[in-house]
Amino acid sequence: MAEDSQPILRFEGVTVEFEGTPVLADVSFEALPSETRVIFGAAGSGKTVLLKTALGLIKPDRGKVYVFGRDLTLLPERELFDIRSKVGMLFQEGALFDSLNIEENVAYPLLYQKAVRCAAEQVHSRVVEALDFVELGSTLEKFPSELSGGMRRRAALARALVTNPPLILCDSPTAGLDPITSYTIMALLVKARDVARTTTLVVTHRYQDGNLIANFRYNSEQGRLEPARNGAGREVRTTFMVLREGRLVFEGEQRELEAAHDPYISKFVKQRE
Repeated sequence: MAEDSQPILRFEGVTVEFEGTPVLADVSFEALPSETRVIFGAAGSGKTVLLKTALGLIKPDRGKVYVFGRDLTLLPERELFDIRSKVGMLFQEGALFDSLNIEENVAYPLLYQKAVRCAAEQVHSRVVEALDFVELGSTLEKFPSELSGGMRRRAALARALVTNPPLILCDSPTAGLDPITSYTIMALLVKARDVARTTTLVVTHRYQDGNLIANFRYNSEQGRLEPARNGAGREVRTTFMVLREGRLVFEGEQRELEAAHDPYISKFVKQRE
C-alpha cells in the first residue's frame, strides 16, 4: 500500500460501554488522507462518543483505535497529548474561552500544546493566517461575546486549523445556525480539505452539509466553491456513515445512501433541500 493511502484514522472492532451499556458496538472503519466522513445518527446513537474515542479522550472497552498509525489504546497520556496536537477539534457551539479575545483563543494551541513547537515570534502571524482563512482577520481584539454565533463558530474553526492538523474532527459544526451561515461553515471545511488535504470527520444532522462536501470543490484560483463536474475532484473522497444505537449500520457513497431502503437510514436523506 502506498504511503499516502495509509489510513489517517482506523477503528477495529471498537466497543465503548457506559455502565455496562454499549454506546459504540463493534465499530470498524478507516479514513484515508483527504477523505471526508459524514456521520449521521439519531440522538444518543454514539456520534460524539466516536469522535471522543478517535481523540483518545475515551478508551474503548474492546477493539483498537489507530491514529497516524499509532494504537491509542496502548499510549500513555503524555503521548496522547502529542497525538492530539496533530488533530483539530471543532466542538459543539465552538467552545471558545469567554475570558480570552479571539487572537488569544486561536493562539491557545500554539502556546500550550508542547508538541506543536511553534516559535513565539511566529504565533501572531500563524493566528492572523488562520483567521484570514476563515475571513475573520479583523476580529483579533474582539471577545467571543462581541461576535455572532456564526462568527464564533468560524473563530473556533480557525483555532482547530491553526496547527495545520492532518485530521479534523467536527461535532455538529452547523448546529443552531441559519442556512446561510451553515453553508459558510461547510464551505470553509471544503476549503480546508482541498487546500491542506485534511482528513475530516463531520458529525451532523443536516443532509445538506454532506451533500455540499460530496459535490463541491474549492477553486483556489477563483477563491470560491464550485460544483465538481466531469470527474473533477476525484482525488478526494466523501464517505457517509450512519450510526444506530452505537452500531455502524451504513457506510458508503452518497448514491448508495440515497438508494438505501432501510427506513432508519433513509430518513437522514429526506432532509435534503
